[in-house]
Amino acid sequence: MGLIKFNNRIFYLPHEPNTDRPLLTYIKGDEFSLAIDAGNSADHVDDFYKALESESLKKPDLTVITHWHWDHTFGMHNINGLSIAHKKTNEFLKEEKNRLRDSSYLDNLKKENIYLAREYANNKDIIVTLSDIEFEDELVINLGGLRAEIFHTQAPHSEDTVLVYIHEEKILFLGDSTSEDFFNNNYMDIDKLNSLIDTIEKIDCKTCILGHTEPLSKNDLLNYLKSISV
Repeated sequence: MGLIKFNNRIFYLPHEPNTDRPLLTYIKGDEFSLAIDAGNSADHVDDFYKALESESLKKPDLTVITHWHWDHTFGMHNINGLSIAHKKTNEFLKEEKNRLRDSSYLDNLKKENIYLAREYANNKDIIVTLSDIEFEDELVINLGGLRAEIFHTQAPHSEDTVLVYIHEEKILFLGDSTSEDFFNNNYMDIDKLNSLIDTIEKIDCKTCILGHTEPLSKNDLLNYLKSISV
């Protein structure tokens, strides 16, 4: 699966349902490049970087994490440059790193998650690492010609949800924020969902990019979210 050019500034490697690999984004600034999410393994990162190389794009200088779940973070140890994550993300990752020291925990993960079992077949090592840069509320990075506004928000999927907004391109990156809480019996907290809807409505974006689907227009996403928020 090759890299898709959204425009001259935004590129992405599509999600792969077979191993639950999320969409990985590359944002090309005049000075710095930013990736969104670190993938679910070192192999995922390598495939992303090969796709970038095929388009003569340098490896990202920075990688921001949208939330702590395995498919967005287990490739973090293999990224180029510096990683950025919310304080809560690092707290969750530290707990997961400690749990993975117990081999029985990993065995249970593979039994419960067919996607993780496929990605980590043949006893491939799982390496969990924390981010190089940590923030709490928001962080703004001048990439050169583009400003990446990175901020924590309330969402039903995970407590550490981070969104990324590129004003110049009118694009909002939402990770998996609109989904249910997979670690709480797939519970959809309607209050948190409505809070997220309010956040999206206030942002001047035209396109919304999620972790496991194709890009959507803001209106299409909001119409869908409102249909399930009642």
